[in-house]
Amino acid sequence: MKNLTVLILLFVFTIGQAQQPEDSGHKIEVNIPALRDTTLILGYYYNQSIHVQDTSFIDGNGTAIFEDTESLPQGLYVVYLPNQRYFDLLIDADQHFSLTADTTDMVKSLEIEGAEQTKKFNDYQRFISSRQEQAKTLQEALQTKDPNSQEAEALKGQLNDINNQVQNEWEKLISENSESMLGLFIKGMQEIEVPQFDIDENVQNKDSLQRIKRFYYYRNHYFDNLPLNDKRLLRTPYFAKKIEQYFSSVVPQNPDTLLAESIKIIEQARPAPEMFNFLVSYLFNYANNSEYMGMDKMMVGLAEKYYLSGEADWADEEFLEKLETRVKELKPTLIGNLSHDLKMQAYTGEYHRLHEIVAPVTILVFWETDCGHCKKAIPQLHEIYQEQLQNKGVKVFAVYTQGDQPEWGEFIEDHGLYDFINVWDPYRQSGFRENYDIRSTPTVFVLGEDKKIIGKRISIEDLPGFIDRYIQSLEE
Repeated sequence: MKNLTVLILLFVFTIGQAQQPEDSGHKIEVNIPALRDTTLILGYYYNQSIHVQDTSFIDGNGTAIFEDTESLPQGLYVVYLPNQRYFDLLIDADQHFSLTADTTDMVKSLEIEGAEQTKKFNDYQRFISSRQEQAKTLQEALQTKDPNSQEAEALKGQLNDINNQVQNEWEKLISENSESMLGLFIKGMQEIEVPQFDIDENVQNKDSLQRIKRFYYYRNHYFDNLPLNDKRLLRTPYFAKKIEQYFSSVVPQNPDTLLAESIKIIEQARPAPEMFNFLVSYLFNYANNSEYMGMDKMMVGLAEKYYLSGEADWADEEFLEKLETRVKELKPTLIGNLSHDLKMQAYTGEYHRLHEIVAPVTILVFWETDCGHCKKAIPQLHEIYQEQLQNKGVKVFAVYTQGDQPEWGEFIEDHGLYDFINVWDPYRQSGFRENYDIRSTPTVFVLGEDKKIIGKRISIEDLPGFIDRYIQSLEE
């Protein structure tokens, strides 16, 4: 029983499923005597939320029927009550069954007839619920004892026994139901067991090497319990969360690495079209919505490989046209790319080329005098530059994006920005807006000595730390 407020999307999102000629559909009869003349919702888990599959009216006898000529995609479902309480229901191949529940304790009172795997799942829920109650009682008692006392040790032993019981039950259910949704569901919840590695005692930093080996083992075996070609995992509450965890916490946050890992797991899912579609969409959105610097490289890579190549046949033409335009705008500024050279006129009249600047690091900043943020950020950059960056050989190529030269010159003089390379493009010939995707100001890029882009859209206050780490990496 769960007394939770759940966001239920009011639109049915059905996962396409090829129907076999022998498909007998589904018929689920739900009897909850305490409810009369109201509506039940049959929902399913998908992408860390609950979606509506069907609704049914509860008659005067407390009975509702969910029925259709098509089978339901296998997975974990919920029966959602009007009072926002719900209980889980595992749907396997047997989809003609009945159930009865009491609203006082729906999990304990739930009785299922006609679907063996669904019944086994409910028995499993009862088992877990009882062990959780036992463990809670023991943990509360343990908090009142001296940690070093015999009583505390005895309680710890009982807690360990409960953990072993749960582990044994998991192993039993997985073994006995290896091909069913139940076995898949329970196995998918399990974390990978990471072994201890034998390392020679004479090896320096033995503990560090052990941690590294264990990490790479965990990373390389992360999906051992999650067959990516099995679409049934899509309708579980944990699958999308495990994907998110892998990309946010397991894979190094490097755009090239993240892109390669994305393609790797997407290709593993290719035999299952629904899973393939989900992973392409999920990982594209993950990259597109990320706040980490440089993740647009992952987004562009996935866009080109799957969307713009025509493989994402679920995407509409308008979306694809907009995406193609956005990819063209982003590609010149991807981290690792050679920056577009700019030949621009200086505040003092002469011309400067960006790629002719000799410096270990060049800060390229686009700004304007009418921008309220720029009025604060540019003087702040100048102060940081003089105090922390100038003595390291860093140069600032400051591009004024507007056409009011007197106002620009006045701002330079008022704030003493003479140690910047102050330039502008009065005739709009450099293409700086298109080649640097300038949509707002200030916009900051950081270039290495070879003028490749090493950072972008970094806040002014973060520049010293970022540049220090970069210079240090060159010396290592």
